[in-house]
Amino acid sequence: MSLDWIYYAISWILLAWHSAWEAIGVPDGAFAGTNWAWILAIVFLVVTVRVILFPVFVKQIKSQRAMQALQPQVKALQEKHKGDRETLQKEMMELYRKEKANPLMGCLPMFLQIPVFLGLFHVLRRLDPANPGKTLYGWTVGQFESASAAKLFTAPIAGKFGSTADELARLGANGTTVKVMAGILVLVMMGTTYLTSRQMILKTGWAEDPQQRMIQRLMLYGIPASLLISGAIFPIGVIIYWVTNNLFTLGQQQWVLRKYPPPPSVTAKAGGATRNPVQPAKSTGLLGRKKPAPQAPAKPAAPKVAGPKPGAKPVNPKKNRPAKRQG
Repeated sequence: MSLDWIYYAISWILLAWHSAWEAIGVPDGAFAGTNWAWILAIVFLVVTVRVILFPVFVKQIKSQRAMQALQPQVKALQEKHKGDRETLQKEMMELYRKEKANPLMGCLPMFLQIPVFLGLFHVLRRLDPANPGKTLYGWTVGQFESASAAKLFTAPIAGKFGSTADELARLGANGTTVKVMAGILVLVMMGTTYLTSRQMILKTGWAEDPQQRMIQRLMLYGIPASLLISGAIFPIGVIIYWVTNNLFTLGQQQWVLRKYPPPPSVTAKAGGATRNPVQPAKSTGLLGRKKPAPQAPAKPAAPKVAGPKPGAKPVNPKKNRPAKRQG
């Protein structure tokens, strides 16, 4: 299957935004070593894609809420079929089907953005001045030459950390500058990728379902770690796209999580164990001295038996006793 339609779509959006920024006076020539019209074209490629995918993102949040609501039933199934993984998986899939919950919906927005990422990666890799036609998917020669010369702080957007000496020479770039700029952007890309996953997990909590928990761990640790190696082959323009996409995701998730907050029980679980209730502090008086603790009320004293008055005849206790019956 040909992917040319993706390359043409990405090129059309990039060129449209570049023309828009040029029209409003953003300098296309280098300012502070940067061609801002092309940088902003990449940034607003992200905005365009995210606006289109926003309804899918909302469905992702709603699906996650549905999965959280099913956690008690999932846990009951795990207890019921402990040790029988095959039956457990069948029962869980039947539960998801019955309740119309999709465990894979959480990854759908990311999967839908993969073609855009690959398309931009392919287009920027072809921004090589040695390209004989000096044209791309619908690009004019002038647009091609302008983009191939575009830079971010003197580092070409088509350059990458792993660029060869020949590639750097064709781009007219300094190898050290490209490596420093690409290295910084890769670290920022890893950090913001980790933060987007962490933000979601802190708000929604770790899933009880082992499959879902495995996906969460992959998103939180696996993907950022893999970027340390794969980032070396990404053109700087692609890394700009990725970082912008992460920042957009952080803001969008914050807004959606406020609008569709997770259940209180899930929020409490995500925040960790509940703390012990705070004990009231002991009250202190003036000069910082502790007031004595209030004492328990004293028990009422037993009533005293009045003794004989002075000068009274002694009372004979036997006198008032009843006489014994005769047998």
